[in-house]
Amino acid sequence: MNQALLDKIESEQYRKTPAVFAVGDSVKVHTKVVEGDKERIQIFAGVVIGRRGHGLNETFTVRRISYGEGVERIFPIHSPRVDKVEVERQGRVRRAKLTYLRKRLGKGATAVKEKEAKAEAAPAAK
Repeated sequence: MNQALLDKIESEQYRKTPAVFAVGDSVKVHTKVVEGDKERIQIFAGVVIGRRGHGLNETFTVRRISYGEGVERIFPIHSPRVDKVEVERQGRVRRAKLTYLRKRLGKGATAVKEKEAKAEAAPAAK
């Protein structure tokens, strides 16, 4: 199939407002859940431990600790089921994938350094 045609079809499927978050951020993912004929919003909160793919196929993985067990969910960024991604806290990490969090227990499993604000104006040198 022609790549230009595929790009045109895919461009209609993209999210209108891009989700701006990075690996290490603590996020709340608002997902639409259909139960019978009713639809409601369910929130999954945790730490983003990875992003993969590009374009329409881009996904991100969110991990949280629930009743002492680690729970991970993979969400497509451009899915109509994902209502919005809310950033609670920005994390400062030095890796693209935070798989090492899987081995940690308790508070250490969710501990990612918080991003520090840069100094507004550096003191003048003499």
